[in-house]
Amino acid sequence: MAASAAPAVDASSVAADQLKSFIERIERLEEEKAGLAGDIKDVYAEAKGTGFDVKALRKIISLRKKDHAERQEEEAILELYMQALGMV
Repeated sequence: MAASAAPAVDASSVAADQLKSFIERIERLEEEKAGLAGDIKDVYAEAKGTGFDVKALRKIISLRKKDHAERQEEEAILELYMQALGMV
């Protein structure tokens, strides 16, 4: 007899209240995440309305998430690839 990939779960073995609590917490966090995503979209729209390039803002946000060494490595690889393609 082959072992199943997932253990059999009997409804009586599941702590229904705990499961429900996890599901409700995740749902609340998903709602908050959607609200924050809307707020971020609004800030980008406001920046665009005042003349800023949103694509450049997004790139700067992405770069600021990385540490200095990671940015340097990424820039070096980009420079190498651009040289290989005759773009610089």
